[in-house]
Amino acid sequence: MKINADLTKRATADTTDMEWQESPAEGVWRKMLDRDGEEVARATSLVRYAPGSSFPEHTHGGGEEFFVLEGTFSDEKGDYPAGTYVRNPIDSSHSPRSDDGCVILVKLRQMSDPDEPRVVVDTNEETWQPVDDAPVERIPLFESHKTGESVCLERWKPDTTFSPREWSGGAEYFVLTGSFADDFGAYAEGSWLRVPAGSTQEVSTANGCTVWIKRGHL
Repeated sequence: MKINADLTKRATADTTDMEWQESPAEGVWRKMLDRDGEEVARATSLVRYAPGSSFPEHTHGGGEEFFVLEGTFSDEKGDYPAGTYVRNPIDSSHSPRSDDGCVILVKLRQMSDPDEPRVVVDTNEETWQPVDDAPVERIPLFESHKTGESVCLERWKPDTTFSPREWSGGAEYFVLTGSFADDFGAYAEGSWLRVPAGSTQEVSTANGCTVWIKRGHL
C-alpha cells in the first residue's frame, strides 16, 4: 500500500474530512496520512482507540513516535494524557491500550539512530518559551544533532508573516488549533502538511495557531 509515499513530493490532508478506517485490532481505527507498506509499514496516521480497546504487544523495528491529541493513551510503561509526546526507540516493544479512549498522531518506522533514547514530554507541564524577537512561542520536544531532526510545538501570534523558510531537511506540520497559510494553500485545525527537503516556504497566520512541527527528517 502506498499513500503519499514519495517523500520528495509535497503532501497534505484535511483529517476532518477523512473517514476512520478499521485496523486489525477491534476498537482501533485510523486515518492514513502517508504509508509505504501493508501492516508493517513506514506510516504516519491518526489513530483512534475506543474506550477499553487495546492492541497486541508488538515491536517497532524502525521506532515509533506519537503525540496524544485527545484522551489518554496507555501502555505498560505509563499513562499519557492529551498533550504528551513520546518517542519509543528502534526495536522497542509495548502493549498499547486506552481505558477511556484517545486519539493520537503517530509515526512508525521513521527513526534512523539505533542509540536514540526513549523520550516522554508532557507539554501540559512545560513552559512556552519565546523564540528570539519573533511573534512565536515554542515547547521543544526532541532534537538530535546526530540526525538533524527536531520536533516541537509552536504557537504563532495573529497577523504573523514569516520570512521565506528554506527546508534543507524538509518539514512536517499538524495544526492543533487555529490556521495558517503558505504559498500553496491554507491549513485549518486538523490539517497535516509535509514539505519535502530542499523546499522554500512562505508562511503566515491571520488569526494565530498552534502547530506540531517536525523538521530535518526528510
